Amino acid sequence: MREPILQGSEIPVVQERFDDDPEDRALRPQRMRDMVGQREVCERLAIALDASQKRRETLGHILFDGPPGLGKTTFATVIPRDLGVSFQIASGAALMAPKDVIPYLSNAEEGSVLFIDEIHRLPKAVEEFLYPAMEDFRIDITLGEGVNARTINMPLKPFTLIGATTRSGMLSAPLRDRFQMREHLDFYTIEELSEIVTRSSAKLRAAIDPAAATEIAIRSRGTPRLANNRLRWVRDYATSKADGRITHSLAQAALEMQGIDPRGLDSQDRKYLDTVIRIFHGGPVGVEAIAHTINVPPDTLEDEVEPFLLRAGLVIRTPRGRKATSDAYEHLRLKPPPSDDHPRLF
Repeated sequence: MREPILQGSEIPVVQERFDDDPEDRALRPQRMRDMVGQREVCERLAIALDASQKRRETLGHILFDGPPGLGKTTFATVIPRDLGVSFQIASGAALMAPKDVIPYLSNAEEGSVLFIDEIHRLPKAVEEFLYPAMEDFRIDITLGEGVNARTINMPLKPFTLIGATTRSGMLSAPLRDRFQMREHLDFYTIEELSEIVTRSSAKLRAAIDPAAATEIAIRSRGTPRLANNRLRWVRDYATSKADGRITHSLAQAALEMQGIDPRGLDSQDRKYLDTVIRIFHGGPVGVEAIAHTINVPPDTLEDEVEPFLLRAGLVIRTPRGRKATSDAYEHLRLKPPPSDDHPRLF
């Protein structure tokens, strides 16, 4: 149930209750027991939740970090469901001043969860405003200006702050240290992604063969969000081209039509590799030179393209720039140059 709450500010606060389980067709898991992968994280969280419930205390603050699409928001939503408490969600980019966060803190019920996504984007003034709220469950509000200003100490009900970030290094040390638990989410295995695809297809009411689920998982870069997005496309393809059942051959055809190759690279990834190899003879070459050549902003390459190519061992970074590995030549079915300066990653 969602209800906008306007109190002391014009910023709407989205608050949810998870006292019961309404029918939900979303692909996100609804309970901790439904989570696939991240087993060690799940086990630690389960212990923390169980202990807080047995002691009847508020759960400690939690920080999730890791690449996009690995389940940070999912963990933040299943925790209040398992605790049976209310839930508020905010974005770090939207909290530009301390007054923007006051409605969330004042509306927090005892034991409730406040989730701040992309928490590394909070301005320093908002971070400092959160310090007493996280430690002592109080905030200091200043009224007036100059010599006539006075400070009101406003107590808060004990709550749990859950933060999610893709760049934990951008968080200040004082804010980072105020989280009792810090959990890093890593990429998923093929088996875990295959199970996620199978479960998601059941929620989408689409029959899928095990081989097709594995094929989608292999091409999803270890990321559940990508796996679900590609499953939706394959389901559309199977509905349009066949009887709706997702077979291995249909999954292959659908993903090839989308430009996703067997290693999970899309057309932009291959264009990046092709440019490094054909135009710059395998490198080393600077990212700006690549960006200008393929007409893509450098930050797009650094944020969206390069992370997977580096993780897959197709590109390496050297002091002089990016360099294609022997695996990149093999993947594009190109013959490496007769020199030995194109490294292979083992």
